[in-house]
Amino acid sequence: MSITRHAGRPASDLRPVTVVTGFHTMSEGSALYRSGGTLVLVTASLEDSIPKWLDDKEGGWLTAEYQMHPRANPKRREEREGRNKPPKGRTLEIQRLVGRALRSSLDLKALGPRTLTIDCDVLEADGGTRTASVTAGFIATALALHSRGLARVIRDQVAAVSVGFVDGEVLVDLDYSEDSRARVDLNVVATLEGELIEVQGTAEGRALPRSDFDRMLDAALVAIRGLGDVQKSALDGAGADLRILMKKAER
Repeated sequence: MSITRHAGRPASDLRPVTVVTGFHTMSEGSALYRSGGTLVLVTASLEDSIPKWLDDKEGGWLTAEYQMHPRANPKRREEREGRNKPPKGRTLEIQRLVGRALRSSLDLKALGPRTLTIDCDVLEADGGTRTASVTAGFIATALALHSRGLARVIRDQVAAVSVGFVDGEVLVDLDYSEDSRARVDLNVVATLEGELIEVQGTAEGRALPRSDFDRMLDAALVAIRGLGDVQKSALDGAGADLRILMKKAER
């Protein structure tokens, strides 16, 4: 059986991705990232200070915040979090995921007594907002470090993608309609070399055979390499050649 996806997209293909870098002139790094119907605005702010709980001998820190715009939902406006209600558990979970993912890409000791804050604002949501935030967050982070001559801090290139088991097929980069009917969905964060940082997954209705999980994971890792090319292209266009930055980091 072959599922017909939006615009005839094959099961293993990513949604069309566009990235606008440098749109936010106040922050050290920024990326406006669209993946299909999902649009995320990410900024990276670099400060010459560290949290009080961190020993300056340990190096620097990276933290992330995540927020849905009140009209990110196509059906209705949601109440803005942080005004009359605290952040949702989902919001806190996602921003912690983004922070963990991006910290894994850096040598925090080499960062020195500095803090990177990654702000992810979802403007339009059609599935994959957390994975888009990680992938765009790496772009914004690399741009912020490049702007301050801190290329040595970058250790690995990191991206994330969703993958689902839908109607008997493994689909990569799920939109909302696919995610909502997936028997199993995974969010995979990894380096381009296939080293895993985090895998989040849930099976609905019945357990998932190991062989099917392996198929999903393999498809996600291939897609992450494709997202790595998107990241490299965006950084190259902004004058931050990631291949050169990584080579400097190795030295």
